[in-house]
Amino acid sequence: MGLMPSHTLTVGFDLDMTLIDSRPGIRAAYETLAAETGVYIDTDLVVSRLGPPLEDEMANWFPAEAVAEVCDRYRAVYPDRAITPTTAMPGAREAVEAVQALGGRAMVVTAKYEPNAKLHLAHLGIGADLLIGGLWAEGKAAALLEHGAGIYVGDHTGDVRGAHAARALSVGVTTGPCDEAELREAGAEVILPDLTAFPDWLRTFAAT
Repeated sequence: MGLMPSHTLTVGFDLDMTLIDSRPGIRAAYETLAAETGVYIDTDLVVSRLGPPLEDEMANWFPAEAVAEVCDRYRAVYPDRAITPTTAMPGAREAVEAVQALGGRAMVVTAKYEPNAKLHLAHLGIGADLLIGGLWAEGKAAALLEHGAGIYVGDHTGDVRGAHAARALSVGVTTGPCDEAELREAGAEVILPDLTAFPDWLRTFAAT
């Protein structure tokens, strides 16, 4: 069933590994943090499991009492280390524009620190209508519900849970740490290989 014509089409997108490939930038930021603190961080492992909040990842490398401080430091070095190396995922701009071409709004809902997420979108020319940061998994539902998002697109099973908590259609893309089987098991209604397939899917969906 397509979207109800009585309200504006609003589509939410995750950021890391959905709209942007932030692995090179995140690796660089963690390498800076490791150099400053003298703490070993397996940056290859870190970037293989992006999605959950920063605090969750930092807890794997630092004692609990240090997590808040090192997260603050990470966020502070992030603009200089992580923005330039990060690239747009294939089809990212076109996916956002496909929503807008149908008269809809494209919103980004991410666990990432919002000021740094904003820098990514501006640097890469991804023209989302709205950005909300600091939300993960089911926590994303509050923003999706507030803005009437009927679809949420993401690469992680946490994104599927967030979509369902908001009573939105979950569209999974297999560009992140979760493969098709994991996304399907989590309950994603639609699974695409990447965002290049999204505009055609959206046009078909909206027309039904």
